[in-house]
Amino acid sequence: MTRQGYNTWLNGYIIPKWGDCSLQELQARPVDMWLQSLSLAPKSKVHIRGLVRALWEFAMWRGDVPTQRNPMELVTIKGATKRMKRPRSLTTEEFQKLVEHLDEPFRTMALVCVCFGLRISECLALKWSDVNWLNGTLNVERGIVHQVVDEVKTPESQRSMCIDSEMLNVLKTWKQTSQFTAPDDWMFASPMQIGRLPFSYPGVWRALRRAAVKAGIGHLSSHTFRHTHRTWLDAVGTPIGVQQRLMRHTDIRTTMNVYGTAATADMRQAHAKIVRLALSGLN
Repeated sequence: MTRQGYNTWLNGYIIPKWGDCSLQELQARPVDMWLQSLSLAPKSKVHIRGLVRALWEFAMWRGDVPTQRNPMELVTIKGATKRMKRPRSLTTEEFQKLVEHLDEPFRTMALVCVCFGLRISECLALKWSDVNWLNGTLNVERGIVHQVVDEVKTPESQRSMCIDSEMLNVLKTWKQTSQFTAPDDWMFASPMQIGRLPFSYPGVWRALRRAAVKAGIGHLSSHTFRHTHRTWLDAVGTPIGVQQRLMRHTDIRTTMNVYGTAATADMRQAHAKIVRLALSGLN
């Protein structure tokens, strides 16, 4: 969980319910019953339980409460390991229909997300200084959630990625159009914020929703692009080790239960194939 994630669960759920209570009152049964009453996905409940568990651990470390078994170890979340919805991936035809109905900068955002497999928090946090135009690489250095800049999700997520020449042209075209082109400017700076912040996620989500409706491709989220990137890597025959590196997964089991390593040349070749899929048929 990121710092912003902690703040969301703490300020939105834990403090409103337990803010006037002592830590000792956060015992297994009352916390279990409370979590069951929340209209949240099991994964969200797991995050909340994990934060309460961390509070207990810290209190024991400080000596505020006796060292004991953490009560949160007795709290179970039903369905925590099951997905509530099946992840969606777009076909190349669906993606191209979507892009046709996206105005800038959302069109370029979609291309960046699907061609690099970036999370939307990573895409929005890109700066022009992250692009090495000479060597054709993109540095993923940070993320931004609720307009608060933070670290990327995992250490493996922070890496330098290859940029295919056609994708480099897409970025150059957008830079020529953008009002904010200084090295330290956000790549997708918001004019409403006079460039001080990038576009917000709600604004991106609304643009995607409108375009999806017009394209007739149904509901999607920004994370659909990351799932699509993974699916397309499979479709073009990318070795699993290369997929792990391009997806920036710390554990290859997150990509698939197969091992392997990837050379830079293989990563560049796989990336180029994904770019060709994304850009084929687009003006």
